[in-house]
Order: sequence, then structure tokens, then C-alpha cells
Amino acid sequence: MRYALLAGTLLVLGASAPSSPPAAAEAAASGDLWEITSQMSMEGMPMALPVNKVKVCAAKDWKEPPGSADPRMKCTNSDFRMDPSGKATWKVTCAGPPAMTGEGELTRDGADAWSGAIKFAASEGSMNLKLDGRRLGDCEKPQ
Repeated sequence: MRYALLAGTLLVLGASAPSSPPAAAEAAASGDLWEITSQMSMEGMPMALPVNKVKVCAAKDWKEPPGSADPRMKCTNSDFRMDPSGKATWKVTCAGPPAMTGEGELTRDGADAWSGAIKFAASEGSMNLKLDGRRLGDCEKPQ
């Protein structure tokens, strides 16, 4: 099953384009270091897959969901919106294999935490990725 390959590599699905290095003045504390916990569940599977934790340096002012994905999945985000209450929504398309489309939603819980999910659809079935983020501190090179 191709979804098993995704279990260990699919994270928050941020755009995978590398950012240019920040200027020296911006380098110190230019981002937030997040610990992101993800857990995938798939339609038809009797149990959830193991929890995955990663640390990600994200820009303080979000223009996309924090995090990144395995570049082998070739995922891109679109229509990212963040409302004043701290709720973010976006769409994601992954070239795969397997090819997938999805919609993500997360809600900030103050400046130091957030939770949400991404719901994916593919020809092989659907899957959900539950997400939680916890701010650990500052970082220097947002992705």
C-alpha cells in the first residue's frame, strides 16, 4: 500500500521551495522554532499509524503553513488564508506517487501552540493527518 510509504515522511506539507538566507541583521531570531507532532490515519485501516515529531524553523509571520514535506511527494500549497482569530486554511496538491489533493486547517492557541488537520483524497482512498505545534523558542533560518 503506497500510503505506508507516506506515514514516515508526510509532515505538515508546506511549500518545499527553499528560502534565501536572511540578511545578517535579520538572522538572529528571525523565526519561530516549532515542534510539530503529526499522526496519520487512513480509511480502512484498523489502527492509526505511529506519531511523528519534527522540529521546524518557520517565519514569525506565516504566509504558508509551518513545516515542510518530503520533497519526493512534490506537494504545493495554495489559497493560504489566516483570519484575525488565528484560524488558517489552505489547499494542498501532491504529485505523488500517489497523487493527492487535500485541505488543511489549523487554529492557533496563542503565540506558542496550534492544532489542526489535513484531509487528503487520492484514488487509493482518503487519509487524515492530525497536527499539533508547540513553539520551542526562536530560530535563525526560517524555511
